[in-house]
Amino acid sequence: MAGAADCGSVKMAEAERSAETLKEKANNYFKEKDYENAIKYYSEAVELNPDNAIYYGNRSLAYLRTECYGYALADATLALELDKNYIKGYYRRATSNMALGKFKAALKDYETVVKVRPNDKDAKLKYQECSKIVKQKAFERAIASDELKRSVVDSLDIESMTIEEDYSGPKLDEGGKITMKFMKEMMSWFKGQKKLHRKCAYQILVQVKELLSKLPSLVEITLKETETITICGDTHGQFYDLLNIFELNGLPSETNPYLFNGDFVDRGSFSVEVILTLFGFKLLFPDCFYLLRGNHETDNMNQMYGFEGEVKAKYTAQMFELFSEVFQWLPLAQSINGKVLVMHGGLFSEDGVTLDDLRKINRNRQPPDSGPMCDLLWSDPQAPDGRSVSKRGVSCQFGPDVTKRFLEQNQLDYIIRSHEMKSEGYEVTHNGQCITVFSAPNYCDQMGNKGAYIHLRGSDLKPEFHQFAAVPHPNVKPMAYANSLMQMGMM
Repeated sequence: MAGAADCGSVKMAEAERSAETLKEKANNYFKEKDYENAIKYYSEAVELNPDNAIYYGNRSLAYLRTECYGYALADATLALELDKNYIKGYYRRATSNMALGKFKAALKDYETVVKVRPNDKDAKLKYQECSKIVKQKAFERAIASDELKRSVVDSLDIESMTIEEDYSGPKLDEGGKITMKFMKEMMSWFKGQKKLHRKCAYQILVQVKELLSKLPSLVEITLKETETITICGDTHGQFYDLLNIFELNGLPSETNPYLFNGDFVDRGSFSVEVILTLFGFKLLFPDCFYLLRGNHETDNMNQMYGFEGEVKAKYTAQMFELFSEVFQWLPLAQSINGKVLVMHGGLFSEDGVTLDDLRKINRNRQPPDSGPMCDLLWSDPQAPDGRSVSKRGVSCQFGPDVTKRFLEQNQLDYIIRSHEMKSEGYEVTHNGQCITVFSAPNYCDQMGNKGAYIHLRGSDLKPEFHQFAAVPHPNVKPMAYANSLMQMGMM
């Protein structure tokens, strides 16, 4: 009996040593920012030694870096179940909850750390910052319950805003009309890291709000046989890469239509420049330049990932409020020739959703936690059939069978979505019925991925992929304007 017990102990010790070796391997991949391999080897370490809280904690951080907040939250929780004194576990769980907009849950974990480490300045700072957000959210909810909330537009007096004599940048004419000359001047001005005058920015926002508010939630267009549209995925505040797309593929025009599929802002620190450029082209070419809402065109994401901070730094809190109003009017999906459906996230948590259901969505709001509007912005495809819990902690993951049923019911050929970084800039899955396109190369200055855009011709609707590499940008790091808790929590 003793021999068998000794043998078991030896095997256990061997498994623990092997698990440590795998953890070190994973740590090295993590340092190289190869998070997929880091996750793979942390997972193998967990299989060999499922009782080590550190493995779950490390994998949780790798999941945070790849935006799999649901998985990150689950791992941090498992780590704390194994060792309630594992301080990093509280930090990881708090960061996951922050990323998911669950600020009260995050505050609870920061509170625990402060109690355990009363002299820890970092813990105190995070607790105070999170507490501030919880109070701010409560205040916002109280205001939102007042149904007569006025639009920022009602309190603006754009006419009386004066443009100072020393401002030498682009200006709109007296009627506030956008021209190609203005667009070229504005992009050049932005390229030199200069700020558009606030009067011009407000003029663009007021006009684009009016234009978007007249559009349906599902935009339906028909390409003629000879026409080609360019579809771009996430741009995430990477203005210099946006300029590169236009350099490679031509400026938007009536003969060179574009569709940008959400997530124009956040993370990249030139989000204001990206969104004003896109809104400008929308106004210049309302019938051949299309914009769809992404999960980052929402208040919670903007508060955490930089856009709110950037607008406040470059302009004012009032201007951010107006951006928020405009984002709520962005359409949620677009069909092309009744055969291709484009949306930012993906398909639905339940079968039976029709295009008519999408047409009926009341989109002028912050997205709910579930339902078709939430799914359009948040869901992701998966390889196995069926559905599973989302790695992000919001919406779901959907398999090839789900895609096939949806397409058959709605007489569509395939879907195009974005929402996920892909190393080649695009990915074709679900037997060619689900295409992902992502247009932010070297995402966050660290992922090393290519960017891509798609050409779709009216004659055959066959996707043609074009890849491109990142271009240099001024030395302003991604997340420069992000909430300090997100910056610290990702370390």
